[in-house]
Amino acid sequence: MMSIPDTHQRQEPSAVSFSQAQSANETRSYHDPVMLQESLDALHIRPGGRYIDLTFGGGGHSRALLGRLGVTGRLLAFDQDPDVHAHLPYDGRFAFADTNFRHLKRFAAHHDMLQADGILADLGISSHQIDEPGRGFAFRHEADLDMRMNPRAGRTAGDFLRQADEEEIARVLRQYGEITAARRVAQLVALARTRNAMNTTADLCRAIEPISASGKERQFTARLFQAIRIHLNDELGSLREMLQQTAAVCAPGGYLVVISYHSLEDRLVKQFMRSGHFHSTIEKDVFGHSIRPFEPTPIQALQASEQETAANPRARSARLRVARRTPTPWP
Repeated sequence: MMSIPDTHQRQEPSAVSFSQAQSANETRSYHDPVMLQESLDALHIRPGGRYIDLTFGGGGHSRALLGRLGVTGRLLAFDQDPDVHAHLPYDGRFAFADTNFRHLKRFAAHHDMLQADGILADLGISSHQIDEPGRGFAFRHEADLDMRMNPRAGRTAGDFLRQADEEEIARVLRQYGEITAARRVAQLVALARTRNAMNTTADLCRAIEPISASGKERQFTARLFQAIRIHLNDELGSLREMLQQTAAVCAPGGYLVVISYHSLEDRLVKQFMRSGHFHSTIEKDVFGHSIRPFEPTPIQALQASEQETAANPRARSARLRVARRTPTPWP
């Protein structure tokens, strides 16, 4: 059994008010929370309720959520990136799990947060991770090829590109970046590493120049970096595991709210909310009623407003899906 990593409970003895824990400017400098108002409204927050933020990041969603909770409300947040520790609030209603959200059920039980009234997940990469040059997530910065969401564990992107065979690299690029020229990219990476030139983001960009200089090199390179990042951090595997645990953590009548940023994530979220599985088949009882842990509401994904996308271009690709926990028992 996996041991429970460090968790944090920050308290400020004389108050439970969160509003002064950190300034809004500090939050925005780390990560602009996407579809903030829409996600909070979708949670139908009760002042005395219990909620889980699976992707703390800079704390934008958590701050706003705490602002709607009363004295008896509680919030548990997850994040595996140690950089977020500087943004954790001092608030007696707040607890933090320093781990990947794939361990949702274990840590919810540890913090007595089973039967939560709402669960929120803002998927993908944070603005801070992209903008921090040393993390290696962005090709506009020259840095070591790292790309780990948790820089304390696992192999780096450089390790993967130097060690994987061409077939594996090509598979990753096709599966997670939908790159049609995946085989050619894998060959170029293999050629570059024979010259000991696969250590930095600039090395990778130079290696693929023969096929990326087509007028759409930024889009091509972005998909390449996305594919490597998703594979390296097992983002889709973590997402599947987390979603499968939400039915055991969310109370009947509670809400699951998920914001995704690309079709690979959104497809999994949509399928799970519709069926409780990762395929389109919805099981029915003898009366023809759907048997599933959540009821999508609304059926279609919500998108960010024109005003938000103008102010925060990252919101352009965001899709927010909401589902309400049914009384259906679920394994």
